[in-house]
Amino acid sequence: MRDFTWHVFTQTGDIEAYLLYKEMHNLGTSELGIADGFEDDEGNVVDEE
Repeated sequence: MRDFTWHVFTQTGDIEAYLLYKEMHNLGTSELGIADGFEDDEGNVVDEE
């Protein structure tokens, strides 16, 4: 589902699709217990080391 919202955003530029994408990302990282880190170009959390 997250990939779908990103695809919609890149094709249409719809800000609502982007906000949904970011919200789903934030929910996913909080469920996994991932601390604040950096994201690479594909939205993957990267350790700060």
